[in-house]
Amino acid sequence: MAAMTATGRPLLNRRLAEFGTTVFAEMSALAVATGAINLGQGFPDTDGPEEVREAAVRALRDGRGNQYPPGPGIPELRAAVAEHQRRFHGLSYDPDTEVLVTAGATEAIAAALLALVEPGDEVIALEPYYDSYAACVAMAGGTRVPVTLRPGPAGGDGGGDGGGDGGPRYRLDLDELRDAVTPRTRLLLLNTPHNPTGTVLTRAELTAVAELAVERDLLVVTDEVYEHLVYEGEHLPIAALPGMRERTVTISSAGKTFSFTGWKVGWVTAAPELVAAVRSAKQYLTYVSAGPFQYAVAEALALPDAYYRGLREDLRAKRDLLVAGLRAAGLTVHRPAGTYFVTTDIRPLGESDGMAFCRSLPERCGVVAVPNVVFYDHAAEGAHFVRFAFCKREAVLEEAVRRLNDGLRGGAA
Repeated sequence: MAAMTATGRPLLNRRLAEFGTTVFAEMSALAVATGAINLGQGFPDTDGPEEVREAAVRALRDGRGNQYPPGPGIPELRAAVAEHQRRFHGLSYDPDTEVLVTAGATEAIAAALLALVEPGDEVIALEPYYDSYAACVAMAGGTRVPVTLRPGPAGGDGGGDGGGDGGPRYRLDLDELRDAVTPRTRLLLLNTPHNPTGTVLTRAELTAVAELAVERDLLVVTDEVYEHLVYEGEHLPIAALPGMRERTVTISSAGKTFSFTGWKVGWVTAAPELVAAVRSAKQYLTYVSAGPFQYAVAEALALPDAYYRGLREDLRAKRDLLVAGLRAAGLTVHRPAGTYFVTTDIRPLGESDGMAFCRSLPERCGVVAVPNVVFYDHAAEGAHFVRFAFCKREAVLEEAVRRLNDGLRGGAA
């Protein structure tokens, strides 16, 4: 029951009434309480490169960033972000006017939506979506309009995983997307590589989205935090497509790429007018954050190509290990083309309630996962899907696979 004042008015803002404690907090608490292996929340169980950690220590000791850093972010990091966009994506941004440093990608998303959305505006998001998207749209007073990604036929346009032992790739229904646009639509909120499905939107899909955005004069906010975790296909920033640079807010962060999720260093790249708008909201959220870590992330972004290749190959091997183990345990597995999450279908086990399945899994198998239904408005679409994270040490994944096979198949693999 919601807490209320003496006059009977709920304490919680009505826009947030539907949002309780996040599923990540609930499942991580279950992991602690039961001693289960936590494959639910998406954080690595080892730190990132030692030289990056030492760069943060050096900044602390040298007194760099211990006081308020500049509101837009330290110049070194803004320059490093601009160089990263040029180096990997061929995109040119002015570090002084087209880059903004944020408290992780989560704040960047919140600031972008608070800045660009007014009450009554519609925001289209690809469902299932990271849960903060819905809360941020609500805080901005907007109306979220989900367009559902569904597993579909494999093959086709060369940009995604699927078919064979990979299973069908989640696909965007472009007709459904077009039908979702109304005169009230303000922006499209994209996420690619996509959490939780692991799909990577193809060049053909992104081109169609871009053409629609230009045709209907829509803004685009794109969450690309998994941009370096792509195993099949390619990551293509939509800002690189014709007509998109001036209408796209591109968001990324250091946490997933460098395995320092607790540092909460993210960034926005966009045209000056869009960056100025997002900064207007951001300055009243955290104002600034992570001073010494900003210097370390500036150095991290300059790591050689070998680091990025090594990261992908390490995670690809862990993906394949977990995918094989989940299949052996009797689940239908949708092998991801990107991110570090695997979506599974529990119906082959004779189950259909992902939330109940995940709440029982710690006691049943000693493993924690996340029910995908919390990422859907259309609950029936996601009720039977469950997400596992593979950003863990290989030995941890092997033990999790053993437990799942013992608990779900009685040890028969």
